[in-house]
Amino acid sequence: MKKIVALPGDGIGPEIMDAGIQVLNQLTPKYGLDYKIERYDFGGCAIDSTGTPLPKTTLKACQEADAILLGAIGGPKWSNAPKRPEQGLLELRKNLGLFANIRPVKISKSLEALSPLKSERIRGVDFIIVRELTGGIYFGEPRELKKERALDTCLYTRSEIQRIMRQAFNIARTRKKKVTSVDKANVLATSKLWREVAEEVAKEFPDVKLEHQLVDSAAMLLIQNPKQFDVIVTENLFGDILSDEASVIPGTLGVLPSASHSEKNSSLYEPIHGSAPDIAGKNSANPLSMIFSISMMLRESFKEYSAAEELEAACERVIEKGYTTKDLGGKTTTTEFVQALIEELK
Repeated sequence: MKKIVALPGDGIGPEIMDAGIQVLNQLTPKYGLDYKIERYDFGGCAIDSTGTPLPKTTLKACQEADAILLGAIGGPKWSNAPKRPEQGLLELRKNLGLFANIRPVKISKSLEALSPLKSERIRGVDFIIVRELTGGIYFGEPRELKKERALDTCLYTRSEIQRIMRQAFNIARTRKKKVTSVDKANVLATSKLWREVAEEVAKEFPDVKLEHQLVDSAAMLLIQNPKQFDVIVTENLFGDILSDEASVIPGTLGVLPSASHSEKNSSLYEPIHGSAPDIAGKNSANPLSMIFSISMMLRESFKEYSAAEELEAACERVIEKGYTTKDLGGKTTTTEFVQALIEELK
């Protein structure tokens, strides 16, 4: 039996987590899925109950899990807390060694009209951003904040770059066999090392093409010609920014999932959007990014490829039938969408 740890979190997190688990339960009989789901506090709700965003019991459960599902965390309620909810996520990534964040960006025909970009520019877009998650400026030391000056340190080691590069190249081998490495090698020492290691790792994958882009150029090309990309690999800060930029291509954050992988521990799957406290409890949240995150879990952690494909195809059909939440231009509630999807899967 597989153990799945569910971290509903804050805001709309519990709503979309419930939606995702209902859909997962619908798939269980057909595919003989054998799993146990355990829920734990994490983020702002954990601060309220225990004083810390990542309680020891939650961390222990995550360390023992086969996969982790995260809803969403944070909100203005905890903006001035001694420890913010987001610090709990950084601690979880560090403790589990979640070094590779995978964000697929794919445009379905039924959602083309929602994109702020012209249809002909986005039709056929299908790429993955591979973001290094445990190094770089978010974790570098020393750091300080004083009245007249502030300091952050950006640090990368050769081994950190090697493992994220190999992750990207291995993914590219299953796709169009093209890797775009994004850096700022004309200015930054860390980026010079990044590019050097990228060239070295590329020699291990002679069937995959490597190209380099400076981060400012890559940001421009994501809007001008996103169809040219297959697998984009980049460091922590650049990946944070570029993946959020890419997320607007489909027209809503509500349809994009993500996965974070380690070398030895369980993987974490989560929507890329925030906790949206303004719509929490209104039954209007789009559950698709949570459902697609579950699809990624089925495929990448449990190798249930057929179940994942059926779930994704069913989502597409439901959207085509006009069941869309407010962020997709529709009037369907969270509950109504889930029920329509469950009927589609029956």
